[in-house]
Amino acid sequence: MVIRVEHGKGGKDRFVMLSGQLLGILRTYWRLARPKYWLFPGRDETKSIDVQVLHSACRSACAAAGLAKRVTVHTLRHSFATHLLENGTDIRIIQVLLGHANLSSTARYTRVSNGLIRRTQSPLDRLALEVVPPA
Repeated sequence: MVIRVEHGKGGKDRFVMLSGQLLGILRTYWRLARPKYWLFPGRDETKSIDVQVLHSACRSACAAAGLAKRVTVHTLRHSFATHLLENGTDIRIIQVLLGHANLSSTARYTRVSNGLIRRTQSPLDRLALEVVPPA
């Protein structure tokens, strides 16, 4: 249940998890399109899809959804990392999924919501403290 990303951001190859739901969608797409070399081929089927096609699809999807906020393919990458972090995924796993060599790069991608901060237990709450007023 992993998929290989070739020539991803920074020209890096990596493996990422494959959602069961996405697997069903990809199987249907593959049955209809039957790509030979690349899952998402470009105009020349021996080459991968052009990055500009992805940017155009992102703009179209934002317009269709009625989003006024600027959203890019890179925004989706940040959101992916943030959602993983908020769901408790270890930062090192996120680093590998994003293909980062340095953890500091991954840290820039992750935004921690106030909700996650509120749900985080303070180490002080694990102590049995008793407040004794002065005599």
